[in-house]
Amino acid sequence: AWVSSLSMGMVFFCSPIVSIFTDLFGCRKVAVVGAAVGLAGLLASSFVSTIEPLYFTYGILFACGCSFAYQPSLVILGHYFKKRLGLVNGIVTAGSSLFTVSLPFLLRVLLDSVDLFNTLRVLCILMFILFLAGFTYRPLVSNTKDKEGGKKGKFKFPPGKKICNFSVFKVLSYRIWAFGIPAALFGYFVPYVHLMNHVKERFGDSVPEEVLLLCLGITSGVGRLIFGRVADYIPGAKKIYLQVASFFFIGLMSMMIPLCHVFGALIAVCLFMGLFDGCFICIMAPIAFELVGAQDVSQAIGFLLGLMSVPMTVGPPIAGLLHDKLGTYDVAFYLAGVPPLIGGAILCCIPWVHERQKLKERAKPVDGETTEKMLENESTLVSNTAEKPVRELESGI
Repeated sequence: AWVSSLSMGMVFFCSPIVSIFTDLFGCRKVAVVGAAVGLAGLLASSFVSTIEPLYFTYGILFACGCSFAYQPSLVILGHYFKKRLGLVNGIVTAGSSLFTVSLPFLLRVLLDSVDLFNTLRVLCILMFILFLAGFTYRPLVSNTKDKEGGKKGKFKFPPGKKICNFSVFKVLSYRIWAFGIPAALFGYFVPYVHLMNHVKERFGDSVPEEVLLLCLGITSGVGRLIFGRVADYIPGAKKIYLQVASFFFIGLMSMMIPLCHVFGALIAVCLFMGLFDGCFICIMAPIAFELVGAQDVSQAIGFLLGLMSVPMTVGPPIAGLLHDKLGTYDVAFYLAGVPPLIGGAILCCIPWVHERQKLKERAKPVDGETTEKMLENESTLVSNTAEKPVRELESGI
């Protein structure tokens, strides 16, 4: 369990570092090197014979490689698509839902026919495909390397302020977004981690609990496609209202899980939860582009994913402790629904804040031009006033 937990945490924990490398070297190099490192970690994991080396080969090396390959896939889309960025993100992120549905069945077949180590070697094929796919990334927005040294010049490391672009936190709307989403995620992943154990405790082995994961995966993919397209019709930062709605419904569905005493009702809850989970995921990149712009979006996404690693790691264990103390998951699910509601309420003010920021930015040059025109008019008036007596004197003479 610690191997998989460490792996998931490292994927998000490395995101700020990945964003820095993406700005320095570009999406293509980071994605290719990340896939190569992930491939090496997964292949090395297939040759170990004890659990301890897996902490490094799978928990750290493979996870870091996946993190370096994952984030450029979100950033590169904004280089090519503007008008339909939401739909494109929906299509791309729907791929993970497809594998969420299909991969568990494939893994079960592989584990039954071949052992664990050969299964890991088969999965290396997917990492190799990811390695080849990274070569197709051709960024259209110049990175820091091109800016500092030129495309043909020698590479020079830029100043520290440009490497770690903390200036994105000066944008108030992004700052609210970057801390509001982690606040919502303290309870967001609790149902995904503990739902199977809750089903076994309440319904026993008489129900196929795998159906719930199937429902979550299918409707999550559908939600990414639908809401990704819907986001394209919502102007500017108002896209954030889709995330507010997703947090509201996910929090509500989490609170309804303990109230489901019929397995069919639990299936309905999972269908809605997966639908709005897809909504939350597919519009993260479009919102980041709206808040900070294309040049700073890499580190904006990286900082956000890094902050997300904390609640993703802390929330589910707290729910597990509550179960150990109370003997039931009911209270854990009730409490898990509260953070998404609070986080959604925090995000509601972002469109208003963002619009005020844009108005201030527009007002600055306008005020400057107005001041310049006033000074010009004032100087013209003064010169005309000074010239008038001189002309009268000349005419009198």
